[in-house]
Amino acid sequence: MRVAQLGSGTPEIAVVAGIHGDEPCGVRAVERLLDDPPAVERPVKLVVANETALERRVRFVDEDLNRTFPGDPNAKTHEGQLAHRLVEELEGCLTFSMHSTQSHAEPFAIVNGISETAHEVVPQLPVVAMVETSNFSEGRLFSEIRTIEVECGLQGSETAAENADRLTRSFLTAVDALPGDTVGRDLPLFRLTDMICKDRADTYEVFVDNFTEVSAGETFAAADGDAQVAGESFYPILMSPNGYRDVFGYAAEKIDVLTSPPTAD
Repeated sequence: MRVAQLGSGTPEIAVVAGIHGDEPCGVRAVERLLDDPPAVERPVKLVVANETALERRVRFVDEDLNRTFPGDPNAKTHEGQLAHRLVEELEGCLTFSMHSTQSHAEPFAIVNGISETAHEVVPQLPVVAMVETSNFSEGRLFSEIRTIEVECGLQGSETAAENADRLTRSFLTAVDALPGDTVGRDLPLFRLTDMICKDRADTYEVFVDNFTEVSAGETFAAADGDAQVAGESFYPILMSPNGYRDVFGYAAEKIDVLTSPPTAD
């Protein structure tokens, strides 16, 4: 784990990259900040988490770090010990955690509950939606640390790296660590309601778009040609043919539209 800091003092803001070793976009954003450090108005902690997995270009060494929190200093796995160290490192910080996905090219935010901070900060980020995932938060970083998580774009793409840099600077501006103004936007708010499992097969297909409503009776996916049909309407989130081993993605309900705070004169 690599830890650095912008500014002096005790940070209450942190930026985390490299939770997964096959998602380098956030690491690029952190490196850009370190290569040309901006003048910050609040100290910021920068963390590149799973350096071993990043070096090996694998998602994790022993187990998924973002399903391992709070971890254990005596864990028998690399990620189990790392999770414990990361929680200690981020204690007291509002944390911005960057990821990428195989399911959706445009950035979106994921939060554990709709806190006042999330309601204020997320509409100032260049994202297309906010997803509330408290039903599926066990073992994830935001189960232990106040965290706004973002999916920056398609895994391994240059666009995701560019988005990560833009998202990070927008976040730091929104929390008054960087000077300047953000662009507010109205965001659809979704809540995950169910996991969409998939049977073991050789080929998988997805026929629907994330964040676009699937109607009851609509065929939304297939495994070896066997259709999966929606029993009731839902919004697909993180849906892709091969993003997860055991699930196509998640079903969600649309619960609100977040209105961005007015810009001060």
